[in-house]
Amino acid sequence: MDLDLSQHFLIAMPSLVDPIFARTLTFVCDHNERGAMGVIVNRPLGMTLTTLFEQIDVELHRPDVAELAVCFGGPVQTDRGFVLHTPLGNWQSTLAVSDDMGLTTSKDILMAVGEGSGPEQLFVTLGYAGWEAGQLENELAQNAWISVQADPRIIFEQPAEARYEAALALLGIDMAMLAEEAGHA
Repeated sequence: MDLDLSQHFLIAMPSLVDPIFARTLTFVCDHNERGAMGVIVNRPLGMTLTTLFEQIDVELHRPDVAELAVCFGGPVQTDRGFVLHTPLGNWQSTLAVSDDMGLTTSKDILMAVGEGSGPEQLFVTLGYAGWEAGQLENELAQNAWISVQADPRIIFEQPAEARYEAALALLGIDMAMLAEEAGHA
């Protein structure tokens, strides 16, 4: 496989009208010959970590993350939490995205956060986005997405509504340049 988009952002182009992915910014956690998986990072569900912890009946002792937005991560396993975090740490079920970042699905990470420890930075989604072998490559060839090497600070330090434009800025692109229809004078 020539193209490895692990640790890249996928920026949905205006031509991508699928309501699930329109105007999304997706962080690719893993991409190999069997397919790809990632999480959408700019679709807040209107729920904070405080609310999520109440729902799973765990007390939250991390005021620094209490108001973090939980996002819709994609259409697969939407009843399941996915925690993108740094540092990598040692959890029961973690995909190592890089040497210092992981995507964890086991509850032990949430328990640690609840107890006041856990990873320094975290981003939580319900669900993830998945592509079968060759599917993402085909979508890229159809200009559904543009990709750029991800800057994790956009995920961990920017509010959800600013992430899409921040990722475009990594490519030197302004939102106005992506208008679906060009203006005519």
